[in-house]
Amino acid sequence: MSNWSDSNDNLFSSSLAGYLDRKIIILLRDGRELLGTFRSFDQYANIVLEGTSERVIVGNLYCDISLGLYIVRGENVMLIGQRESNKEELPPHMTCVSETEIKRAQKADKNAEELKGSTRRRMEFLDFD
Repeated sequence: MSNWSDSNDNLFSSSLAGYLDRKIIILLRDGRELLGTFRSFDQYANIVLEGTSERVIVGNLYCDISLGLYIVRGENVMLIGQRESNKEELPPHMTCVSETEIKRAQKADKNAEELKGSTRRRMEFLDFD
């Protein structure tokens, strides 16, 4: 007799098995996107990716930062999807930039958000309603 947990684990494992040796994209809980070839997994949904890169997108700029062989803890995975290698994944208006340029854009974006937040806090005393 199997309980719900065992049957659920088997269902999850069999669905992950369909991705073996395929190019996939993983969305992590912290918002990062990893692209790579799905090589292995275990009963905890920990995943091994080969040829991994992290796709960083800031505005209309993007960069795929190479990470190599990568292990992802199953608890951090939000979404897994298969990539279609013969289709363009990004809209044509996106521009590929270097790792240095994307890090600079990330920093500028973070600074703009912090400024926006501090300005909003300073203006809280005003009642716009």
